[in-house]
Amino acid sequence: MAYTNAKIYFDGSHYIAIPKEHFSRVQKPSEQQYEPHKAEFNKAYSESKSLPKKERKEFITNSLKDIFENEWQAEEYVQKQLNRVATNRIKRKVRLMRKVNLQEWTHFCTFTYNDKIHTEDSFKEKLRNTLKHLVSRRGWKYIGAWERSPDKQRLHFHGIFYIPSMIGTLQEVTDYSTKTHRGQITQQNTHFLKHFGRNDFKNICTLQDTMQSVRYLMKYIEKQEEKIVYGGKLPTYFISDIDDNDIICPIGVDDRKLLLADDFICWDEGCYVGVVSKETIDKLRKTN
Repeated sequence: MAYTNAKIYFDGSHYIAIPKEHFSRVQKPSEQQYEPHKAEFNKAYSESKSLPKKERKEFITNSLKDIFENEWQAEEYVQKQLNRVATNRIKRKVRLMRKVNLQEWTHFCTFTYNDKIHTEDSFKEKLRNTLKHLVSRRGWKYIGAWERSPDKQRLHFHGIFYIPSMIGTLQEVTDYSTKTHRGQITQQNTHFLKHFGRNDFKNICTLQDTMQSVRYLMKYIEKQEEKIVYGGKLPTYFISDIDDNDIICPIGVDDRKLLLADDFICWDEGCYVGVVSKETIDKLRKTN
């Protein structure tokens, strides 16, 4: 066996393996790496989220310049922090897509805040608790984000969901779309309609539906810089031994990854599990 206990993910087209010897080692930051002005940067960064890129950098630099000996030091520090933010954003996207591609999805859901039923705080708290119970009791999984509508700033929660057991019933409802300015037919869940208000459950039937849903979700995450919310067991990788014959070629930086054959064989600690498939992956160990 060429490699044992490799981490494997699906990039949407191919299976990619990361050999055990190339696993990243997470190191605790040293005193020299500690950023004493990170809180001030984060505050200015949050306050300037509506500004264009160049103006945003100027705003943050002006907000922090009194901390440093001169403006050049402030600019250098701000650029370093902006680079850190950009790198972390890319890492979050990569992590998100690897999780998405390793799961099965059934619905793209939107839950809209209704001020006749909740305050914003109670809406968020109760929806979080409801989804938490559905994850533990009915096996739901989801990846989502909070978002405000551009015009009325009304709070929403968007997410892609795996729903093996539905609560309530789905009913077709005709309403008016403020985006397209025409009537539309949506599926509303009666349980969520009663306890939260307007909602929309769109079926995910194909890989194209999944990718379209993720792009829609990413648009809000990038635009409003909301954090991604995960629910349920959503591993990033599955673990398998890799045979030499199943390696197409090394890829990536310093050839640290392996492109695998589309029909590679999965092994668990030397024991044959099967040709890669959903059923085979379900039998293998998972990790993040």
